[in-house]
Amino acid sequence: MAFSFIFFSESKINKSVYKFMIQCVRVYILGAESMKYKNASSILPQELVELIQEYVQGEYIYIPVRDKYVGESATEYKNELEKRDAHIYINYLEGMSNKCLSEIYHLSESSIRRIIIKQRKGYTEMNDNIRNLLFHWGLQNCQVKQIYNSTWQVGEEYVLKVYENIEGLERNLKILHILGEMNIPVGKVVPANDKKQYIASDNVYYFMSKKLLGNNIVRIGNDMSIAVTMGEIIADLHMAFKKCEDADVFWNNSLLEEMNGWVKSNLESSGWKHLGKEEYEKVISQLATVYDELPVQLIHRDVHFGNFLFSEGNFSGYIDFDLSQKNIRIFDLCYFLLGLLSEEEKLEITKERWFEFVKNVFLGYEKKLELYEAEKKAVPYVMECIELLFVAYFDSVNDVGCAENAYKLFEFVKNQEKRIWKSIQ
Repeated sequence: MAFSFIFFSESKINKSVYKFMIQCVRVYILGAESMKYKNASSILPQELVELIQEYVQGEYIYIPVRDKYVGESATEYKNELEKRDAHIYINYLEGMSNKCLSEIYHLSESSIRRIIIKQRKGYTEMNDNIRNLLFHWGLQNCQVKQIYNSTWQVGEEYVLKVYENIEGLERNLKILHILGEMNIPVGKVVPANDKKQYIASDNVYYFMSKKLLGNNIVRIGNDMSIAVTMGEIIADLHMAFKKCEDADVFWNNSLLEEMNGWVKSNLESSGWKHLGKEEYEKVISQLATVYDELPVQLIHRDVHFGNFLFSEGNFSGYIDFDLSQKNIRIFDLCYFLLGLLSEEEKLEITKERWFEFVKNVFLGYEKKLELYEAEKKAVPYVMECIELLFVAYFDSVNDVGCAENAYKLFEFVKNQEKRIWKSIQ
């Protein structure tokens, strides 16, 4: 009997798919006792079929009996696929085109479309619930369109956000009211017909707000002017926050306490598989040397392009204050810059360009608010801790790929401390 073998080049496909394809060589190609012909399209994921077709078409491929090791690997890969598909759908909702998604995730556009359709079906029940609740606002005849995993556009003028946590909802509502009274561009809350600020149904909470003009940025490329602008926008938000941080809805948090608490505990539970305990303690001790000198205030805590809207090139509004808390103010800047680094391919920026972005974000921020020297010194330490925080979180939810990516970013920042300091002086 003749056997067909396929050889794959890692440079042509992304790493996670490459690893699975190597497993597929074991699972689908090596020998067995008898052959039963089946159409691959009827049993394999379409994106896998399309990848195989780049190497062989119209040929028989022999499938062996699965052993225990491969079965476990396939299950792990299935989980990674589910997480990947969820990320694809969120990027799609944020405005990324199918073409861009196909380039980033190394899939055909038809595969991207199938993933989006499948993910959208998963929200069918929530869509129905939202339509049934719109009478509370007298908007039952409006079209409903999902624009984020927890947010729907209602008609052309409104946005409905869904919460399973009442604390996050109340925090967001409080900030929207306070900032709105200060003429900060945030969505105006639209009360229901009975004057309630939100509607509760089956332990899920819904609130409506006016839709702000504009969309979030999904690509940067060579546009460095947006870096200075973002620094200014974050500074403006911090200045506004200083005027409303006494509201009792906000809680005090400490990055240092998190690192010495649940983050350390999670990394210990995972057996320190990413970095050793001594290395971790060194990172924490570096932050501790300057932590008491870092200004603490109300911060956004989730600063990324998805939460800043622009209309015709001009900033048009802030959204999503669910995680807002009192913490070191430098956290927001570090978190935002790390987000750019983690999505360098999506945003079309290189690591080299990232240092220029760092420089210009800090330049824009300091046009409005001066940073202390201790804050500048702490920047790489805070960045390292944020990435280790992500490592610990993704480990806790068994998201292997994201945990590994977060650790790689930690290593990158660790190796580039001097260059980061140079960029912000």
